[in-house]
Amino acid sequence: MRIMPTNILIIDDEEKLRGLLKRIISLEGYHVYDAATISSGLKLLETEPIEIVLCDVKLPDGNGVDFTGMLKEKYPKKEIILLTAYGNIPDGVQAIKNGAFDYIVKGDDNDKIIPLLSRIIEKLALQKKVVQLEKQLNTRYGFDAINGNSAAILAAKNLAKKVAPTNAPVLLTGETGTGKEVFAQAIHYNSPQRDSPFVALNCSALSKDIMESELFGHKAGAFTGAAKDKKGLIEEAKGGTLFLDEIGEMPADLQPKLLRFLENGTYYRVGDTIQRSATVRLIAATNRDLQKEIEAGHFRSDLYYRVAVFTIPLPSLRERAGDIAELAAHYLKIYSEKTNKQIDHISTEAAQALKQHPWPGNVRELKNVIERAVILEDTNTLSINSLPYELQQSAVASSMEHGLAAFHLATIEKQHIQKVLRHTNGNKTEAARLLDIGLATLYRKIDEYRIK
Repeated sequence: MRIMPTNILIIDDEEKLRGLLKRIISLEGYHVYDAATISSGLKLLETEPIEIVLCDVKLPDGNGVDFTGMLKEKYPKKEIILLTAYGNIPDGVQAIKNGAFDYIVKGDDNDKIIPLLSRIIEKLALQKKVVQLEKQLNTRYGFDAINGNSAAILAAKNLAKKVAPTNAPVLLTGETGTGKEVFAQAIHYNSPQRDSPFVALNCSALSKDIMESELFGHKAGAFTGAAKDKKGLIEEAKGGTLFLDEIGEMPADLQPKLLRFLENGTYYRVGDTIQRSATVRLIAATNRDLQKEIEAGHFRSDLYYRVAVFTIPLPSLRERAGDIAELAAHYLKIYSEKTNKQIDHISTEAAQALKQHPWPGNVRELKNVIERAVILEDTNTLSINSLPYELQQSAVASSMEHGLAAFHLATIEKQHIQKVLRHTNGNKTEAARLLDIGLATLYRKIDEYRIK
C-alpha cells in the first residue's frame, strides 16, 4: 500500500499516446510528469522527485536505449521502462544490459504497464527498507553506537575505523566495562565481513572441555552427553568475525589449538579425525596485561603475536570523564523510552554525583546506574535521590570537602536515615526505634527527603 504517491515521468514525442498513458497511470494514484524530449525530461529529473521513467526508444533528440545507460549512471536508484513501437531483440537485450527494468511494445503491451509499475514500487520499497535497516544497524552496532567526544575515545575510534576495512586480527585491551564488544561489533559491521555472522565467545565463562567444544564443535559420542554432531563457533562464524572476549582467560592447553587454526585455517571437532577449514576474522579482547601473563607462563607468546597484530587500547571512564554527561543523557533517553517515562533532564546534583564517581565498572556500570535510576524516578528530572546510595554518599562527602554544602543538616540527616533503613533491610519500625524517633516522624521524613 502506497502512503505517498510515486512520481513517474513519461518521455514520448507522441502527444496523444503520452496523454493516454498519463491518464491511465494517474488513475492508479501515481503523480505523473510528462516530456516530449530527452532534454526536457532531464530538466524535470533534476528538479522533481521522480522515481520511475517510462521512455520511448525513438525520440527527436536521442535514443531511449542510450538514454537508459546515461540515466542509470547519473541516477542509479531511478528505474526506467522503455517503450517501443517496433520491438526487436538486439535493442531489448541492450536496454536490459544498460539497466532498464523492462522493454515493452507500445499499444499491444499497455496492459503490462500497471503491473510493471507495481513491481517497481515493491522493489523501491524493499530498497528503502534495506537502507533503513542499514541505518538502524549502524546506529546499534556501528561507530555511531560509540558515544563520546573526548580525545581518548576519539583516538580509539579512529584506530578502529582504520583497521575495520582490513582482515587484520584485532586485540582490544582495557578494563572491564569499557565497551570492548561494542567496538568489536562496530569493526565487524564496517568490514568486508559485514554480511556474514558475528559470533562471540566469553573465554572466562566456560571450562576447558566445554570451551573447546563450543569453539571447534564435537562429533557424536566424543564425550558423555554428546548425542549428535555439533558445529563449533568457528564454523558458525565462517566468512565472518569471531570475537573472543577475555582471551587472557583461555586455558593453556587450548591455546595451541587456537594458534594452529589462526596459522593455517584448519581445525578438528572434538573426537573427530576429519580436518575442517574455515576463514574467519579474529577480534579478541582482554582486561589483563598479556605481556605479564606471558612472563608468568599463562599465555603463549606465539599466540599473543597472532592475536595482537593490531592493538586498540580502550580508555576507562575515568580517562574520559568529559563523556560522562553525554553517556548518561544517552542511556537516560534509552531507558526512559523502554519504561514509557518522560524523564528529560538530570538534576545538577545528580550530574555532579555522576561526574565525581570513580566508575570502577566503567561504561557498563554507568549504564546500569541510569537504568536503575530511571525505574526509581517519579518525576521528569532524574534526581540524586534515584541514584545508588554510594553515589549519594560520595556526592555529600565531596560537597563537604569542597565547602559547597558543609555540614548541611538536612543532607546529613537524610543520609543517616538511609543508612539505618539499609541496616534494618527496610524495616521502618525497627529503624524508628534505632533512630529514637516516632514511626510517624520517620514516615514524614521519608516523604520529605524522597527516600526510596
